[in-house]
Amino acid sequence: MIDTVIRAHWQAPARVQAFTTTRRGPGESQPPFDVFNLGDHVGDDPAAVVANRAALRQTFALPAEPLWLRQVHGTQVADADVVAPGEVPEADAAVTREPGRVLAILTADCLPVVFAADDASSIGAAHAGWRGLADGVLEATVAAMRHDPSRIHAWIGPGIRQAAFEVGPEVRERFVVADRLAFAAFKPSARPGHFLCDLAMLARLRLMKLGLVRIADCALCTHVAPQQFYSHRRDQRTGRMATLVWQVQTP
Repeated sequence: MIDTVIRAHWQAPARVQAFTTTRRGPGESQPPFDVFNLGDHVGDDPAAVVANRAALRQTFALPAEPLWLRQVHGTQVADADVVAPGEVPEADAAVTREPGRVLAILTADCLPVVFAADDASSIGAAHAGWRGLADGVLEATVAAMRHDPSRIHAWIGPGIRQAAFEVGPEVRERFVVADRLAFAAFKPSARPGHFLCDLAMLARLRLMKLGLVRIADCALCTHVAPQQFYSHRRDQRTGRMATLVWQVQTP
């Protein structure tokens, strides 16, 4: 049986909730977006996306509409506490210090990474494809949380994994120039001059360099599970999962 969501298994405070949806949620999207596509920029019927997002909020009893972002593979971090209602910021990460605010990241191979301070005073979420990862989206998110990095928990959600992610030499060069340890995240592929890239390892290296020590990884690959996950590299025209994080409001 395919899980409707992949819940974060990490050591963050219990009042911080986080999960990634799968394509088998309570949705209305038709192929190739079937059935629980939450991305409004992929060519799906807009009415279906609206219905899917409403079902997301109702099914999982979200305390508020998620802060949806217009993701551009950059490093901009939105402060959810000052975003106007209904605004969709151009950003690839978001943070909040307010209970009840729901942060959302859309992915279909890129890594979703969520964060929580050990006292739940701030939480964050980042969209980490290789471009954003190389440019520093994780570093920007942690900085925006304004918390001691050694006391921040991180969870890496479902994304494309090394066996399915072939890249050219320019991608390896971007990471290795910044950190020689990144060599370990690349191994030669069957195609001459190309490499299989371990995005999750690269993310962990970046986080550890910042001082994070509490890093959990679900280790799930979007590319190899077509019944469970959307994958842009596998299918090209496809939907998006959402990774959500919020702090439960206390009475």
